[in-house]
Amino acid sequence: MNQRVMHHHTASANDATHTADPTPAASGTIRLTAAQALVRYLAAQRVVSEDGEGTETLFGGVFAIFGHGNVAGIGEALYQHREQLPTLRAHNEQAMAHSAIAFAKAHFRRRMMAVTTSIGPGATNLVTAAALAHVNRLPVLLLPGDIFVSRAPDPVLQQVEDFHDGGVSANDALKPVSRYFDRIVHPAQLLNALPRAVRVLTDAALCGPVTLALPQDVQAQAWDFPEAFFAPRVVGFHAPAPRADELDAALAPLRLAKRPLIVAGGGVLYGRATDALQRFAATHGIPVAETQAGKGSLAWNDPLNAGALGVTGSPAANALAQDADCVLAIGTRLQDFTTGSNTLFAHAGVIAINANPFDGLKHRACVIEADAQLTLDALVEPLRDWRAEPAWTTRAQQLAAAWRETVGTLTHAPQHDDVLPYEGDVIGAIQRSSAGSAANDIVVCAAGTLPAELHKLWRAGKPGAYHVEYGYSCMGYEIAGGLGAKLARPAREVIVMLGDGSYLMMNSEIATSVMIGAKLIVVVLDNRGYGCINRLQQACGGAPFNNLLEDCMQGPLGAPQIDFAAHARALGAQAEHVANIAELEAAMQRARSANRTYVISIDTDPARTTSEGGWWWQVAVPEVSTRAAVRDARAQYEARLSARADPSSATARATQPDNE
Repeated sequence: MNQRVMHHHTASANDATHTADPTPAASGTIRLTAAQALVRYLAAQRVVSEDGEGTETLFGGVFAIFGHGNVAGIGEALYQHREQLPTLRAHNEQAMAHSAIAFAKAHFRRRMMAVTTSIGPGATNLVTAAALAHVNRLPVLLLPGDIFVSRAPDPVLQQVEDFHDGGVSANDALKPVSRYFDRIVHPAQLLNALPRAVRVLTDAALCGPVTLALPQDVQAQAWDFPEAFFAPRVVGFHAPAPRADELDAALAPLRLAKRPLIVAGGGVLYGRATDALQRFAATHGIPVAETQAGKGSLAWNDPLNAGALGVTGSPAANALAQDADCVLAIGTRLQDFTTGSNTLFAHAGVIAINANPFDGLKHRACVIEADAQLTLDALVEPLRDWRAEPAWTTRAQQLAAAWRETVGTLTHAPQHDDVLPYEGDVIGAIQRSSAGSAANDIVVCAAGTLPAELHKLWRAGKPGAYHVEYGYSCMGYEIAGGLGAKLARPAREVIVMLGDGSYLMMNSEIATSVMIGAKLIVVVLDNRGYGCINRLQQACGGAPFNNLLEDCMQGPLGAPQIDFAAHARALGAQAEHVANIAELEAAMQRARSANRTYVISIDTDPARTTSEGGWWWQVAVPEVSTRAAVRDARAQYEARLSARADPSSATARATQPDNE
């Protein structure tokens, strides 16, 4: 990887901006355009480095696609500061925002990136990525260009006109998916807007996307800014400490629990609470189940790690969740895949530890609105004499051990020439190729069948080894997200796993990864369509339709035979197609030795999945249909709904593993 791109150093007097002297102004002020001031401020924000030995920039860089509305203002400012705040060119606005988000996720929200776009399609291309960051509580700073405040050239090129509100622009589409939104209509406004933006981006409860819309005439407008505004500043990260009354309220039911279960969410990782979690679980004999965002909170082979929870969960974790009498949910949104559409915690009260009160209140939980590590530390003394029932701890360890053995069997299954491999086979081959360094791999994924299989089967050896975006389940995140993860962790092998559907949806950042020397290994599982949704369609009684290519409307030439390896080579990567799992293992060795992004494609079975584990997921089935299969599926659906009112029923306890 090009080390200059993301290189940062300890703050010192030598951190002067790479620019000609600005226009002199009054004493104690400096005359800058709004764009220059914004970029200068971002470059001055610093954080304590991970080793604690110095500081580095809060913003790892700015992804930019220049166009009408940002090339003259922001573009000129970024050029001046290109050494302190590197600018990276991408090929798709949504993709570059995904990369920026993944960079922050890989840094556990302690560093982040900004992105800048033109005023029209570039800005609206950010909406999907902003929604992803919002759902996943991840920081990213969005800097779209905007129309002229003066309205002198009105309508300007790419302007979206609202017939009822002259102040509306395309950027208003970003308001619902931003945690903080501001439109900068005068340079002086930055004095308030920028500190607010950084506070939101670094606050555990508020964290999410921030949008600062930048009208192009304001970007170019000069103003006398206080010099002190640009002094290097070490940013603190805000997370609340637990309140005594909330701790006391939670301790009462926790002390009575005999069969407790910890649900580890992303907040464990972002709160740097993994060591505290391991100590707490071991001390009190509590099994741990992991959400998609929380996977890697506990090492895969920890005796108390029961594995993935919920719809994509392991049989061990789901059995324990069903029988637990108290669930300690740490840093999780408790979304429907985690809770089995609110059917999984049948006999348990929920105690939620969450810095975000909106998330903590879910599932009628008793809430401790606080940082995960601070709360776990605060519970040590009050619970010094409390442990889970020994039989419960023993059962949890036995279930966890049995599941680890099953995972080993599933990922080392014998292969037959006449049977296509499925995701579990591919996962096993990739992990076997690590030659003992699997803990240093980072797997990146987002949508389709793979997140379910990875959640169950990937062995995450340390925090950050599992990078799966499943809050928004956004097809197209995978390669772009892999690029962001590699920029954040250049010394680690980043392995992107995705289906053919996601590859076709967004693959352009392969070219970016080659251009900037950020090597990825990309494994494309080609099942000739949207296999995951095809199975869901049939589970709901529908006919196979418009998902697999063979079931789609076609012209006289039929569906294309897509050569993914040839396509990747055209983007500058090395690539090959393999015929089976043995060839995949050999190709992975070549990919690990390569000096640039390496793409491997393999044909897989669209129907097979891991049958072990899983749980019911509520997907509404039509009440009336001419298809008998739909009517049967509706009857099963209604039985599930009735069983939710009676958690002890056999129907409620049954699993439905293949319903993603």
